[in-house]
Amino acid sequence: MNALASARAIIRAPLGKRERTWQDRYTLVLAIAVLGAIAAEPLSRVWNRIVAPAATTDPATIGTGLGLVILAYTGLIALARLAGPIVVSPADAAWLVPSPLTRRAVLRPAALRLLVASVIAGAVLGVTALAVLGVPDLATLRVAGAVLIAVAACVGGAALAVLAQRGDPESDWLGVALAALAALAIVAGLAAASGAALPWRSLLTALPRIPASALVGAAVAACLAATGLTVRAWRALSGFPSRAVIGSSARVGQATGAIVTLDPGLLTWIAEDNHWRARRLRSRPWPRLPAPLALAWAEARRLGRRPARLAALLAAAAFPALTTVATGGITPPVAVVLFAGALTAAASATAVTRRDSENPTLIRMTGVSRQAARAARAILPALLAAAWLAVALAALGLVGPGVAAGASWWAFAPLCAPPIAVAALRMAGRGPIDHSLPVLDTPGGPVPLGPLFWGLTGIDVAVLGCAPALAALLLQPAQTTGFLTAQAVATALTVGGFLLRGRGTSSGPPSDVARPARLLSLIFNLARRSAGRDGGGFWRSPDSRAALA
Repeated sequence: MNALASARAIIRAPLGKRERTWQDRYTLVLAIAVLGAIAAEPLSRVWNRIVAPAATTDPATIGTGLGLVILAYTGLIALARLAGPIVVSPADAAWLVPSPLTRRAVLRPAALRLLVASVIAGAVLGVTALAVLGVPDLATLRVAGAVLIAVAACVGGAALAVLAQRGDPESDWLGVALAALAALAIVAGLAAASGAALPWRSLLTALPRIPASALVGAAVAACLAATGLTVRAWRALSGFPSRAVIGSSARVGQATGAIVTLDPGLLTWIAEDNHWRARRLRSRPWPRLPAPLALAWAEARRLGRRPARLAALLAAAAFPALTTVATGGITPPVAVVLFAGALTAAASATAVTRRDSENPTLIRMTGVSRQAARAARAILPALLAAAWLAVALAALGLVGPGVAAGASWWAFAPLCAPPIAVAALRMAGRGPIDHSLPVLDTPGGPVPLGPLFWGLTGIDVAVLGCAPALAALLLQPAQTTGFLTAQAVATALTVGGFLLRGRGTSSGPPSDVARPARLLSLIFNLARRSAGRDGGGFWRSPDSRAALA
């Protein structure tokens, strides 16, 4: 242990060590107090929801809420398995992990961080489940039992993720178990929301009234199982393979670097490269198709080699329906989830387009015109978006409260798919964030236009191209003929402009983004000066007029 402490001190010595002053402690205490004040109101609402009488809770809401909680749990465990979950710093991964030091002592801090994160996540999920169910009486044992069950589930899942990272044979079933649990949660939530599971409605209503003794017994059993898995994972740290730790630490370090440099697009590049780097693919001849379709076929082949991604996209189509039941009707968050899911499905088939945008020489070597290549590569994203929207709208019409029954919602799927595909291709062609753009001083605070323009690129096309469908979804008309006609016109305009646009999906020179930003700067400066106020300092640049040159 002394050798390990000495090694850590040597590694961290160049960074310098400064003793904490009273200003540091004051800042920490003040930050905790501010966070507590911010979280006080949401926590009070959650507490009021917990102590609300359970008899007033709809069984459909209970089933849907529990389904969302289970989905959140499976997502957290899957994220932990993807990230590591045993991760150390790059310096420790480079020097301490391959060293002769005791492996368990080197990995102890990472294991403790994982344990603390699992306990916090379990407590949050337990409180959320209580908010969904409600507690008929303020029984301490009842509340503690529910929270302990959630904490034990998260700790046990994290231990299984550690065993999966180590490579134990029995832990290979963790991914299958998570997929089955997520599918069961989706099916159960949809069945409870639609009212098809009538025999289960009485069980859902009786869940908040489970005796406290039964909850305590289940909590004890869950804690014992989680303890056994945790002890086994702790013993496995002594023989943990260094390759797994170094690989996980490299992935997390790359993701952290992308977040620190404010370039989220780099995360997808890292994920794609890490997925294909260790795989061998057989060389096959190009299909006998026209040249533009052959280029698009490469994207279809890449997506077909990852069936798990397609299955996850199909399962995510149930989220809008579950969100509708949980929120009590069609609300703006439901529309956001619906079109964000369709845009995600379309963006999953744009990796080759991103490669060509980074290196335009590749597309020139094929001898295919840019317009033909763009039109061909928009087919697969449009098909994915249409399929995702069709499934999501079907589930929304089946279980969503407040959805007009006589409206032809299915017709919006093929009409909204082309604008969403265009938006996905536009997102694939954007370059990194231009941090050289100035910061706009607004009454709400400074707004950096670099990340703002980067984030809105593509989303603006999706919102404008699907505006009639969004309006129909929020207004819920009895007849959607007029909205369908308007959506057809918007789709034709969006697709026509996309095909006729000369620059296509390439990121283009920096002036494509900088020019409208600087023009906006000049407009705001002129407006402020006409109002009799000083325009200086409105942009964080020396002279906005000179920047337009």
